[in-house]
Amino acid sequence: MEFTLDEMREHLAALEARISEACKIADRSRESVKLVWVSKFHPAEAVENAIALGATDFGENRVQEAELKFSEPRMAKDGSRVRCHVIGPVQSNKLKKAAIVADCIHSIASVEALEKLEKVCAALPGNGAAASQGKILDILFQVNAGEEETKSGLDVHEAEAFLESLAVRGETAFPHLRFRGLMTIGKNTGVAEDSRECFAFLRNLQQKFLAKGGAFAHFDQLSMGMTGDLEVAIEEGSTMIRVGTALFGERDYSKPVNDPA
Repeated sequence: MEFTLDEMREHLAALEARISEACKIADRSRESVKLVWVSKFHPAEAVENAIALGATDFGENRVQEAELKFSEPRMAKDGSRVRCHVIGPVQSNKLKKAAIVADCIHSIASVEALEKLEKVCAALPGNGAAASQGKILDILFQVNAGEEETKSGLDVHEAEAFLESLAVRGETAFPHLRFRGLMTIGKNTGVAEDSRECFAFLRNLQQKFLAKGGAFAHFDQLSMGMTGDLEVAIEEGSTMIRVGTALFGERDYSKPVNDPA
């Protein structure tokens, strides 16, 4: 069942307390961790409630849903434009639509996807002073750090070589794509501590490539940690945590999000 605005406010306060405590333990500022509200399967009204509570960043698994909710610009309470993160795997035939609606895609794992996104973004309207021609799109590379067959992303044993191949190509190979960091999903064991090793692996990989500069000059983001393991993720350096049900309530998977009924 969807939370009411008051229920969302209450759950946000509890979540913020957890995040703040985790940041304190890790000797980090609260501002160093971005909360991405995972709005998949939640209606536009729930997004509006979240914005009223100060949300600035939303995550959608499906491109179609992202289009329905974020094709038209939405303004956050702080006056900034709400950012849309596509956090689920994107099929090749949906990459163009993803590039148009998203500010950041978390799930890239192939050169082919990068090449298609670059071509699309080059033809889109610019979105800033640095993008007088074409849209600049933030990219995170998904790594299957937990080595689980059900998870998408780069193989943990091949991720470094993949990133190195991009470094060799140089910063001019994808001028409209800004490589921002890495994403992973913690182990699905129900025990947060089980994800520490894969989170630490991701941090070490991200730091190594950030130090290279060039195409990785902006490679300072780690999207890892959800409701059950956010404390461990923050301790291991996460800069984005992705939380849905704990903020919005239970999703109704039986009803399409665009169902007018």
